[in-house]
Amino acid sequence: MEERRLILLVDDSSDDRLLLIRAFQKVGVVNPVVELSSGFEAIQYLEGSGEYTDRTRYPFPGILLLDLNMPHVSGFSVLQWIRDKLVSTPFLVIVLSRLDEIKNINRAYALGANSFLTKPGDEKELQALIKSFHDYWVLRNKGPSADPESSAGGVKLA
Repeated sequence: MEERRLILLVDDSSDDRLLLIRAFQKVGVVNPVVELSSGFEAIQYLEGSGEYTDRTRYPFPGILLLDLNMPHVSGFSVLQWIRDKLVSTPFLVIVLSRLDEIKNINRAYALGANSFLTKPGDEKELQALIKSFHDYWVLRNKGPSADPESSAGGVKLA
C-alpha cells in the first residue's frame, strides 16, 4: 500500500489556510494536512517539541507549505532553522507567499526552499496552482530516500 505523506501547512492567515484546504479537496489531494498558524509552531512541530512530541500523532511531514510573512517567527526564520537543524532530513519545502519580490525569492532559495510559489488572489487560480503543485510535487516528484543505504531512490508522497 502506498504511503500518503503528511503536508504541513503553515500560514498565519486562517482565510488563506481555508482556501488552500478547499483547493486541496477540489483538486483531489488526499494527503493528510496539518495546519499551523505560526513559524514558532512550525519549528516546534518539526523538532517534535512542545505539544508535538508524539510522532505517531504528529508524524514528520513529507511536504512543508510555508508562508513567509508571519509575525514573530517569519517563514525565513523557519527556513533558517531547517537549514541549521534538519540538514539531512529529506522533505520538500515549498514557499507559498504573496511576497514575490526577487530578493525574497532569492533568499528563500538560498535558505533551502525547493520551490517558491506566489499566492494568487483568485480562488480558481489558486485551485490551478494547487493542481499543478499536486501533479508535480506530490504525484511525479521523486525525493531522496530517508535511508541513505537504500537503493529505492525515492520517497513516495502520494
